[in-house]
Amino acid sequence: MAIIELIFFTLITILVYVWITQRRKTSSLPTNWPVVGMLPGLLHNCHRIHDYATEILAESGGTFEWRGPCFCNMDMLLTSDPANIHHIFSKNFSNYPKGPEFKRIFEILGDGIFNADFELWELHRRTTLSFFTHAEFYSLLERAVSQKIETGLLPVLDYFCREGIDADLQDIFQRLTFDGICKLVLDYDPCSLCVEMPYIRCEKAFNDAIEALLHRHILPESVWKLQKWADIGKEKKLREAWKDFDEFIYPCLEKTEEEENDDDDFSLLSSFRKAYKERNDASVGGCREFLRDTALSLMLAGRDTTSACLTWLFWLISQNPSSEKKIREEMEAELVLKGDNKWRFLNVEDSRKLVYLHGALCESLRLFPPVALEHKAPIRGDNLPSGNYIRENSKVIVSFYSVGRMERVWGEDCLEFKPERWITGRGGVKHQASYNFPAFNAGPRTCLGKEMAFIQMKMVAAAIIHHYNIKLVEPQTVSPRDSIILQTKTGVRLTLSKTNAPTSLT
Repeated sequence: MAIIELIFFTLITILVYVWITQRRKTSSLPTNWPVVGMLPGLLHNCHRIHDYATEILAESGGTFEWRGPCFCNMDMLLTSDPANIHHIFSKNFSNYPKGPEFKRIFEILGDGIFNADFELWELHRRTTLSFFTHAEFYSLLERAVSQKIETGLLPVLDYFCREGIDADLQDIFQRLTFDGICKLVLDYDPCSLCVEMPYIRCEKAFNDAIEALLHRHILPESVWKLQKWADIGKEKKLREAWKDFDEFIYPCLEKTEEEENDDDDFSLLSSFRKAYKERNDASVGGCREFLRDTALSLMLAGRDTTSACLTWLFWLISQNPSSEKKIREEMEAELVLKGDNKWRFLNVEDSRKLVYLHGALCESLRLFPPVALEHKAPIRGDNLPSGNYIRENSKVIVSFYSVGRMERVWGEDCLEFKPERWITGRGGVKHQASYNFPAFNAGPRTCLGKEMAFIQMKMVAAAIIHHYNIKLVEPQTVSPRDSIILQTKTGVRLTLSKTNAPTSLT
């Protein structure tokens, strides 16, 4: 017993000494201490993990070898180097599956597309792509988004405006996108975005889940598994979120199966149900579980990524009024109906005309990519373009958040919000290589919903900017939340006032 107490006292002494030393450091690079490795630096900066990683990568040339405590499997390679990203996500793609550790961390997603590798991943991608490229898809998307804006978003914002109540745009956008993705995937609108602003457990469960999943990346596996066994902390919240997801999704699945008509039924779930039956692979769970995993993965992508981008967009333009003015001028020039001077909801073709708004969204995604990091593990040892060697099955963390903040990639003005950097001299959209702009991932795993996301975000942003003047509530600190999805910590509170814009057409 005395030996255990001595070891414990020694470790506490080391940590306290390191903590004091860290506060005096001028360099961002963590010290590799005996026994505890670089863990003290991580603990000291765990409240700002994404910015801390960016500082380390900026000082170390874009790639850094992290050393954890000697008694934990926490060693990893951290990178934001575009050459490494291109190598890992494209050139040597087959050597970097998600792997078993990734699936253990994201076990809540089961056999969904984010966890899938090889043939199962190809099934997910093929089925989703077939649905997104169907002749009816964009008409379906336009109707769904327009209806939700008209019956949900605008009445809620009108209410806040009329009552003089501050609006938390992050909460509003999360409700908006949750309703939208539920309708698209489950053919069910939970109507979480309405004046009553009801509390729906499944919708709020995503926030607890994504925070717990980031901690699984940071903590040793033995630690978060112990927390899971003891049902404490963020693991308890993750378990409760899992229960909320299941209680919401399974009844919807049963309802859609009862209402499904025939082979001509155009719905995402029916497409996956058919694909599962054709595959009939013993390596995947039952059809019911497979559809649950598929639905949850798509709901996570559809709710959190789009809402995060819109939240950061409005925070950024509230800090840059000239950009808001240019977006409004572009909409007036391109979208106001000539003759009667009335506004109409955007369609797919309209959205492609809004080049400056597209640039503003890209800037939001560059500075605050919704998926802040990606986890990879090579099957075989590999030499990266940066000169680093990665052993097989070792952990590689790619910081998408840091890529957009690297001077060597985006120039000295990389921290500035400049939609103009996305516009060509001829006034078109300037495209960037995905390894410089990995907000939608890169290589074969590039997000299939990219075009859909831009259309939806432009429709929503244009409707708000057309109808309302926005002003950030002061004082207010807006910073990234420590989670897998880059939300804000406390939301973005704005005051709204009506513009003198033409009346909307439905």
